[in-house]
Amino acid sequence: MSGAQEQQLERLTFFSDAVFAIAITLLVIEIHVPHPDGHGDAAWLQALADLLPHFFGFVLSFIVVGAMWAAHHRVFGLLRHFDPAIVWRNLALLMAVAFMPFSSSLMSTHTTERVPEMFYALNLLIAGLLQYRLFSSALRAPYLRGDVSAGEVAAMRRRSLALPIMSILSFILAIWIPGPSNLPLILMPVAVVWLARGGLRRNAAPST
Repeated sequence: MSGAQEQQLERLTFFSDAVFAIAITLLVIEIHVPHPDGHGDAAWLQALADLLPHFFGFVLSFIVVGAMWAAHHRVFGLLRHFDPAIVWRNLALLMAVAFMPFSSSLMSTHTTERVPEMFYALNLLIAGLLQYRLFSSALRAPYLRGDVSAGEVAAMRRRSLALPIMSILSFILAIWIPGPSNLPLILMPVAVVWLARGGLRRNAAPST
């Protein structure tokens, strides 16, 4: 890889890392310090208990954004240079990621309401689809490093399907049971491992 190509790839990676870092940090800013009505331990414990949905939303969104960054980091580590067309596709993904602190706060504030839960799942679905599109464009010849195998590429593409799949399930569940509708997102690490091992392909293969 030439010095100019390496510099361009590093700039794209560093900028993406910065957006992910800012988005993941802004998640906690939406959790405001409580101001109990009374005094004493009981009042403070109640005030903290009232924030539990926000704590849950922070942890869930932190895991999701962190998983997206880890996948982005892994994919860009497989490249020696890139098609300039992926710059805008990367920006589209980063826009969806930067929007997550708002959708996460909305969901955390109204955990039993249908529309906020569906809105949050929709944000994640859009981010997941944009990530899959970006990875599909980036992970192809002649942009890959010479030591990257076809199996690695196939596994990365399968892994990137986890967020869209689990977001769709969460969106559907939010129509009937808004509260527990985030359960599929909690199980996303399991889905990532299953897909990376060829879960869909293995299940679709005919038995012998």
